[in-house]
Parts: sequence; structure tokens; C-alpha cells
Amino acid sequence: MDSIRQGSRASSPDMDWSQVRETVLMLELSAVQIDTALKDSRSSFEVLSHTFTAMADFLSAQQETLLSLPTTQEGEELKSGVLETGGHVLNMMQQAIISFQFYDRLGQRLDHVCHSLGALSELVADRSKIYSPEEWLRLQEKIRSHYTTPEEREMFDEVIRGIPVSEAIAHYVAELHEKSGGDVELF
Repeated sequence: MDSIRQGSRASSPDMDWSQVRETVLMLELSAVQIDTALKDSRSSFEVLSHTFTAMADFLSAQQETLLSLPTTQEGEELKSGVLETGGHVLNMMQQAIISFQFYDRLGQRLDHVCHSLGALSELVADRSKIYSPEEWLRLQEKIRSHYTTPEEREMFDEVIRGIPVSEAIAHYVAELHEKSGGDVELF
């Protein structure tokens, strides 16, 4: 396993060169790239959090303003304007909540991919396990167990049964689209 940690030897292969070592190195690199992207994106999450907090503060200030207005004709007009503004802010807050939920789900999925790549890398790097169908079945079950929705598990099962990945993904997207009433946005 230590020889795997020595980096790529593809540019100068020797008698000990191994496509397995190269595969493990590329898997680990992919996992690190995803993990780094997740860490970088957390700053966007912080912006959303601060924006959401500021909007909530703004709504509180509006409520205080409404409570202090007299109940004259002019006061009622002012209240109406403030309530309209509050409606806009509430819409913004709803969009922020959706963004929080999207980010959380995206983060969960990417974290799952990192763990799956790590588990695959470990299996491929271990010469005592790489040729064992039982170990590959354990890896598949481990990966499948991290899927949180029936649609994701079904997509995984379809790929394992031999359905091309593109078809399994298309089926997955169609199911999500159907369940949401056509309101699915994928990236």
C-alpha cells in the first residue's frame, strides 16, 4: 500500500508500475477536489445565512414601525406600504430557505461521492480485496446504503443491473420531475 502513496509513475514507468496505483491516485485526487469545492462553497452558505438574518431583522423593524403608527387614514396607507414591503421580504426569505435546502442536499450528495470514492480507492489499493467479488458486493452495499431516497437507490440498482448510467439518470430525473409536479431544477 505504501507504493501507492508514491504518486504517479506514468511518465516514467518501471517494472513496478501499476494501473491500479494510477487509478487509486486519480480517485483520491477526485475526492480531494470535491471536498475542496465543498469547503470553498461554505462561504456562499455563510452569505446566505447572513442575508437571511438581515432579512429577519428587517421584518422585525417593520413590525415595530407598524405598531407605532397611528390609526389615521395616513397611518393606514403607511401600514399598507410597509406590509407590501414585508411581503417582498418574505418572498426573499423563502428563496433563501430554498437555497439553504439546496445547498444542504448538494453538500450531502458530494460528501457521499467523496466517501464512495474513498471506499473504492481503498478497495482497489488492497491487493487482498481487489479480486474478491464479496468485497465488491460489500462496497456496493456500503455505497447504496448512503443513498437517502428511494429514487437514488433505484438508480443505483439499475446501474448495478447493467442499465447504462445515462438511462438510469434519465429515469431518475423523470421520477423526480413527476413527483414534484414538473418543478425540478437540476444543475
